[in-house]
Amino acid sequence: MIDKAKKQIDELINNAYKKAQSAGELPGGEDLSGAVEIPRDTSHGDYASTHAMAAAKALRLPPRKIAETLCEHIDLDGSFFTSFSIAGPGYINFVLSDKWYGEVIREVETKGGDYGTVDIGQGQRVMVEFVSANPTGPMTIGNARGGVLGDTLSAILERAGYNVWREFLVNDAGNQIDIFGRSINARYMQLIVGEDTFPFPEDGYHGDDIRALAQMIWDAEGDKLRDLPEDERLQKFTEFGLPHNIALMKTHLERYRIRFDQWFLESSIHKNGYIDQTIKLLEQGGLTYEKDGALWLKNIELGADKDEVLRKSNGFYTYYAVDIAYHREKLDRGFDKAIDIWGADHHGHVIRLKATMTSPQLCAAFGIDGEKYHFLIMQMVRLTRDGETIKVSKRTGKALTLNDLLDEIPVDACRFFFNARPDTHLEFDLGLAVRQDSENPVYYVQYAHARICSLIAALAAEGRAVSNCADIDTGILSHESEIDLIKQIALLPEEITIAARDYDPSRINKYVVELAARFHRFYTVCRIKGEAQEILLARLKLADTTRAVIKNCLDLLGVTAPEKM
Repeated sequence: MIDKAKKQIDELINNAYKKAQSAGELPGGEDLSGAVEIPRDTSHGDYASTHAMAAAKALRLPPRKIAETLCEHIDLDGSFFTSFSIAGPGYINFVLSDKWYGEVIREVETKGGDYGTVDIGQGQRVMVEFVSANPTGPMTIGNARGGVLGDTLSAILERAGYNVWREFLVNDAGNQIDIFGRSINARYMQLIVGEDTFPFPEDGYHGDDIRALAQMIWDAEGDKLRDLPEDERLQKFTEFGLPHNIALMKTHLERYRIRFDQWFLESSIHKNGYIDQTIKLLEQGGLTYEKDGALWLKNIELGADKDEVLRKSNGFYTYYAVDIAYHREKLDRGFDKAIDIWGADHHGHVIRLKATMTSPQLCAAFGIDGEKYHFLIMQMVRLTRDGETIKVSKRTGKALTLNDLLDEIPVDACRFFFNARPDTHLEFDLGLAVRQDSENPVYYVQYAHARICSLIAALAAEGRAVSNCADIDTGILSHESEIDLIKQIALLPEEITIAARDYDPSRINKYVVELAARFHRFYTVCRIKGEAQEILLARLKLADTTRAVIKNCLDLLGVTAPEKM
């Protein structure tokens, strides 16, 4: 409805210009265009047009004079507006009518769960890769934030008309997997011969999860694997540990309400020769050189701050080579956009990889469009309780993992809090997240939804059900708090548009908190129960409309919308 109002203002002004031109009051031959904005201070109007100022140069007249002439010919008959006025150097302000407010409520009624949907994506295929934690240990708090940001952004992009694919890159190849196997091997052998007898690798993974994996193998096999050749034993331990950890990741993420369309195995592009092919293309493009037995990428020439090793002197490919091949593979699958969500600890790597993948030289070598890549960096999380930083889990005594966090804090609170302000450091107050008062934003929003549901149920018990728009007079809704609430409801499509455009899912948090705040104000000053039938039904419809929009927002955030609290 905001978009409709803006377009209608443009039409009204252009129609007025044609009339003024025909009357000889303004020069002809121009196509009047300008911005239509919602001013911060709406006391003089709900929308402000800049058409007169934009036309001043072409018409060779002062903008104020142009505005005055246009206003003599503006016809509001049948429009969404009741009046207009001139302000400042030539703004033309418009005041909305009851018709527009009623149409907002009607649109929510008509679209229901689809309200807020826009089509800026026009069906473009978009891959969002997020989390992609190494399967060598439990997921961390950073993974918890990346998970909800990626999942919520994906939901917003879908609501904005994109065809979204959620992907998790499983790093099941390379040096870290070798370390993983050797770590399990050491713990397994220590169960047999003692910890003082069998050394643990200096670069090994020291977590209790490695001990648990070794114990599971011991429980199933005893010491039967002890005498196998080490390479064979390491392979068995890796083949047992990786699927176990990946299954655990899936379980924990599903608990977090996150599911992926694909868990992409890094090993697949090693096995099918895709990395070899990618490196050959780089070599053929003159983008590599050899030094000290290793193959290097001329990354400085591509815009990065340093060159990168692609293949070590021992013949193994580096992470950087894998990342290049994997990102090339994304576009080879036909995606129109490939979005990565990375943690701030990868900041330097992301900057270099972005320079690499978007450089004209590499794009020419691969035959790809580098503008399809989008790299998003989320900032770090600090967990606090009562002002003190939390670093360990009470249960394990170790660093707090995603699963530990979900044992302490409801999923709703985790998802809502982690989706806030991705570009800033987040201080996650565990105490606030479980509080049941207005200071806790997720509780505040959910309470508004439950409050409306309780109101609807109570009135239904008295025979006062929510009516259809056709059966009520929405023009009654003229109180300032009612108007403010409807204006906020009308903003959702625009908020989704901007959130999708800017890859900023936190806009939905801010929007729905403000929507809840406006509802609470409305409910405080505008009585529903006990009012005359006509007023009661109109306000009940507004309350139910708010409920529907709150639920739409919570659905986007992956947060439940309780009917009772």
